[in-house]
Amino acid sequence: MFLSRLLLPYGCLFAVVTSQDPSAIILLTGASGQQSPSPTGEYLSYPSTITLSSTSISAITTSAIVSTITSGSSTRTTTLGSTTLFGIGTSIVVSNGTEPGSKSTSTENSQTFLTGRPPSTVTANGTMNGTASSTAGVPTATNTTPCNNYPEFCSRKYGNITEVSAHNSPFMKPGNAASNQALDVTTQLNDGIRLLQGQMHFVNSTPHFCHSSCEVLDAGPITEYLGKVYDWVSSHPYDVVTLLLGNGAYNAVTTYQPFVEQTGLQDLAYVPAKIPMGIDDWPTLASMILGGKRVVIFMDYEANQTAVPYILDQFSQMFETPFDPTDRNFPCTADRPPDLNEADAKNRLYLFNHNLNYDINLLGTSILVPQIPLLNVTNGVSGTGALGTSTQGCVEKWNYPPKFLNVDYYNVGSFGDDGKNGSVFEVAAMFNNVTYNRECCGVAISAAMGISELVGRTAWLAAVCVVGVSWLML
Repeated sequence: MFLSRLLLPYGCLFAVVTSQDPSAIILLTGASGQQSPSPTGEYLSYPSTITLSSTSISAITTSAIVSTITSGSSTRTTTLGSTTLFGIGTSIVVSNGTEPGSKSTSTENSQTFLTGRPPSTVTANGTMNGTASSTAGVPTATNTTPCNNYPEFCSRKYGNITEVSAHNSPFMKPGNAASNQALDVTTQLNDGIRLLQGQMHFVNSTPHFCHSSCEVLDAGPITEYLGKVYDWVSSHPYDVVTLLLGNGAYNAVTTYQPFVEQTGLQDLAYVPAKIPMGIDDWPTLASMILGGKRVVIFMDYEANQTAVPYILDQFSQMFETPFDPTDRNFPCTADRPPDLNEADAKNRLYLFNHNLNYDINLLGTSILVPQIPLLNVTNGVSGTGALGTSTQGCVEKWNYPPKFLNVDYYNVGSFGDDGKNGSVFEVAAMFNNVTYNRECCGVAISAAMGISELVGRTAWLAAVCVVGVSWLML
């Protein structure tokens, strides 16, 4: 009886995970000993801002530009004629949403216009990134080309847009308890994910994306994953994508540099004008797109922007809320870097970790696994523990929304009277003051069962486990 009481909770854990794919082999291993509740390392600080010398941006293409936007089963293709996207002396109509009236005019008929709404005054109302009120009497081109899926985003600064992040993006092996996503990286990007985050460890002399340890979940060499990102970004010229590389081995950034450069991403990587960048220092999406620098790469630890300028130090420019939260209240406090004062925090981007975990202790090892039965609520728009509710709490604390909403299984969660899928994107749209009307989400790698069946079966098994554990406690 004692042994049964000891083993039943862990048996339930494996039963819940197995329900995701009955044919899969469950893998959950690791070294014994208490694990740190969150990664930690050396945090960089800069006594003053380093301003880098600016370089002129030359034209990046004179051929036809084709933008392909895929959403669910539908694909929309926009073809622009032979056009120089950006060149010395070429003026571009760009209305900056955070600087009222700031504009330039174009004298070239062939110029591609990447603008948002007409010149407007943007005021923070405490619930979203910006609310536009039109300025009458000022003629301007109206942009219909979406930047990161919304025409309104073209004129907004990178730091003034809330986007959805795939927590542990590479880790989507069906049947593995350490998985955090159900869809591959290409599908994630097609659906609207714009931050891809994952931790790296070395296997022999090659960096792999691994969850805590490569014995737990090995998603393969980073070159394979990053190569897919490069292919997607190359075929989507109006999208800006962010990568957050977790340096699980705490190696020097130069150790990873040759592997990143095997994929070609360095050619698309944005190099900031300052070190570190304040929240208002970031350029508009239009500027990044027209300059051909549409991939922002952060590394959490051991970045060195003087050695590798295109891999940016995360924590001097973006803080995080508590890592791997187990509290459904999701406190929106600055957790990393530690002891960050409020004034410095408010000058940085921030990543809101909104992925609920279940903490168990197995033979002396602390293991955090996603709370799958609560995904519909956690990724929801409203209610206790919902992403929309928690994000509003962040706004009330910091007076501006998170840059990134870091979620598990982003494809789970519905909203509206018709139960439309894609609640995490609806939340981001709410705080960006735009309308989310895309289809979500792609098809999971394993078609053994649908998401609704997965959540339903998981909840049923969890209930059985609770009853069983309660009975044993009698």
